[in-house]
Amino acid sequence: MSVDKRLRIEGRIANHDREFEGAIEINTTTGLIEHVGPKEGRSDLETEGCILFPGFGDLHIHAREDVSGTQCYKEDFVTNSNAAIHGGVVQVADMPNNPVAPIDDEKYAAKELLTKKSAVHVTLYAGIGPQTQPLHRHVPYKAFMGPSVGDLFFRSQAQLEAAIANYRGRNVSFHCEDPEILEAHKHAPTHEQKRPASAEITATEFALYLIEKYELAGKLCHYSTGDGLKKIAAAKARGVRVTCEATPHHLFFDDSMLTDENRLWLQMNPPLRSPSDRVALIAALKSGLVDYIATDHAPHTIEEKLKGVSGVPLLDTYGAFATWLMAEHGFTACDISRVCAFNPGVFVREFLPASLGKGFGLIAPGYAASLTILDMKTPYAVTRESVKTKCAWSPFEGYTFPGSVRYTVLNGQVHQAS
Repeated sequence: MSVDKRLRIEGRIANHDREFEGAIEINTTTGLIEHVGPKEGRSDLETEGCILFPGFGDLHIHAREDVSGTQCYKEDFVTNSNAAIHGGVVQVADMPNNPVAPIDDEKYAAKELLTKKSAVHVTLYAGIGPQTQPLHRHVPYKAFMGPSVGDLFFRSQAQLEAAIANYRGRNVSFHCEDPEILEAHKHAPTHEQKRPASAEITATEFALYLIEKYELAGKLCHYSTGDGLKKIAAAKARGVRVTCEATPHHLFFDDSMLTDENRLWLQMNPPLRSPSDRVALIAALKSGLVDYIATDHAPHTIEEKLKGVSGVPLLDTYGAFATWLMAEHGFTACDISRVCAFNPGVFVREFLPASLGKGFGLIAPGYAASLTILDMKTPYAVTRESVKTKCAWSPFEGYTFPGSVRYTVLNGQVHQAS
């Protein structure tokens, strides 16, 4: 007869609604939290100077692997999970703009089989294109409103609405850039001018219209414009079911920081915005208007970046970035728990297997024993050699974050930062 094994972790615990000193009792056989109680001075891990968070979740990553295998030179589900663990991320949601896009039941199931090699849990988005139909199973969806990296996108609002009409009541995330505005600006001199703020704001208005009309559970991806945030706030106030992501790069960098030396490295879709947009995003994340920190982790090779491919890899620095928000912008541990763990956990909960219990995002009995333990006293100096992503670079190279990830716990299994 097998005996369940236990792991006890004591320290400062931060859920989205309270921060307290406590002890977490984990059943490492089931991978679930069994009990949360008072400290007794007998922790199995050294957590001095740390804060214990529910495991962080990144709802927007591009792991690159599909059945074609043609982009695995950039990243795959193994190296993606290595980067996630290094960044304190325990669950990710992977986008569908692959060479073989998961747009039907068969292609979705084939890609899902590939995720089994991942150490962190992977939720897959299915793609929405001009000719697609909903899957027979319950999954989240992604719609690229205009051209981005990949071929799964729309060329007009009418084309997009005709497709979305088939997805009434579904969970749909939107990449908000209007295709007609992008077309009109395609000859502008810089990447930032080719994808102006007006493209995001116009697409936001249309996405909110679609979410409301077709009763979607909507999410706006990698949001970047302050003026657009006002439209999201108004929609939420009138009861539209919409949530919103912000990326580390749009929160940390702005277009005033671009130089001839870093412009290609900091090219992404949507592009960096103005300093005032960045300040507005930080305030919206802190207030709760923006619901998630999601990286849009886009692992392109160094050679590709030098040729002008858009996207930056950010899984490795997720947890350390959270310490910057706390040190530089006054985010509380509960704020971080809300936008990095609890809200992402709520988003994926309806798509999770029963083996994960109540899911992610809360340190409480019955939830997955997946934790992010941040060391608030040990800085992380980002170097090209330190990251685990296969593409082997970071836009944060040369920057030192005020804290670091000490442990990432996955279903009761401890991974120490290296």
